[in-house]
Amino acid sequence: MKEVLYTIPLNDAVNAGGECPFCNIEKDVEQDLLDFVLGSGSSYMEADVRADTDAEGFCRKHFKKMFEYGNTLGNGWILKTHYMKINKEMHSVFEKFSPSKGKGLFGSSKQTNSAAGWIRKKEESCYICKRYEQTYERYLATFIHMYRNDEEFVKKIFEGKGFCLSHLADILEYADNTLNDKEKAEFFPRMFKLTEDNMQRLYEDVSWLVEKFDYRNKDADWKDSKDAVQRGMQKLKGGIYD
Repeated sequence: MKEVLYTIPLNDAVNAGGECPFCNIEKDVEQDLLDFVLGSGSSYMEADVRADTDAEGFCRKHFKKMFEYGNTLGNGWILKTHYMKINKEMHSVFEKFSPSKGKGLFGSSKQTNSAAGWIRKKEESCYICKRYEQTYERYLATFIHMYRNDEEFVKKIFEGKGFCLSHLADILEYADNTLNDKEKAEFFPRMFKLTEDNMQRLYEDVSWLVEKFDYRNKDADWKDSKDAVQRGMQKLKGGIYD
C-alpha cells in the first residue's frame, strides 16, 4: 500500500515495536501541537490563534506541559489575554449569580450551582485536547483503512505487542462502527487474542521483576523485566514513560 500523510507516522509507530503504537502517535501529535502553540513560529502572536486559545483555554495537563516547554514569553502572552477574557466572563457570571433555594448541606437533592457550572465548563475546555481529538480521529480512520488494504500492516499488528487498554477501547469502538459483519467476525477475535497474549506477557515480566528482588534470584537473568513497571503501567492506562 502506498504511504500517504497519515499512514507514514502510523507505520512508524507500529515499526517502533513498543507496547502501543497509538501512545507513540499521541506523544508525537501532542508535541506538534505544543510546538505550534509555543514554538519558534510564534503562533501565540497571531490574533486568530490567540482568539481560539482565549476562548478555549487549556486543561491542567496541558498547562503543565506548556510550562515545561519553557517559553516564558509565549506562556505569558497566552495567559495575559486569556485572563482578560476569563475575568470579564467571571464578573458577568458572578454578578448574575443567585444561590439555590431550600436544601442545605444534608438535603436529599443536589442543587445546580451556576457559578460552579461555569468553572467546570472551563475546566473541560482545552485548545490542545480539542485539536488532538480531531487528529486522533483521523488516525483511527487510517488504522481501519490500512487494516482493510495493507496486508503487511495487518501482519505487523498481529505479530506485535498490541495496544494499551485505553487506546484499545477506542479502536474497538471505531471498528464496531465502521467494519462490516464479515470483517468484525475476523477482527475482534484476533484483537482479543492479541490483547490477552500481551497482557499475559506483561504479567510475566512484572512477576519476574518482583522475583528478582528475592536474594535467591540475584544472579539470575533479568530477562525482559528491567522496565516492566513502566511498560506495565503504559499497557493498563496508556502514555509513554520516558
